[in-house]
Amino acid sequence: MKHPVDAHVGKRIRHRRWMVGMTQQQLAERVGIKFQQIQKYETGMNRVSASRLFEIAQAMEVPVGHFFEGCAGDAPPEEAQDILGDKEAMELVRAYYAMPENQRRRLFDLARVLSEGVA
Repeated sequence: MKHPVDAHVGKRIRHRRWMVGMTQQQLAERVGIKFQQIQKYETGMNRVSASRLFEIAQAMEVPVGHFFEGCAGDAPPEEAQDILGDKEAMELVRAYYAMPENQRRRLFDLARVLSEGVA
């Protein structure tokens, strides 16, 4: 049976890997394991050891605490959890952060203006 924390950490690994455009194979190679093990971590079927989580965090350039954000009492609002599960929304976020800062600001301003007419 999956422990909720293991499932949460696995989801955060998957989301971060996806956001940086890394495949399971690439992450596995960076930490010296098989990609099937990454699959098991991401589904929460296998628990990630502290040392392995440290290596994964280094490979994806985030602090270890990143994988625990939103866990238990620190949970984000339900809407935020839904957005993380929406592939289109995640693609949009990744594309947004791939843009130079000045273009991001202009796109953000445009989106704000366009959303004012929606309610």
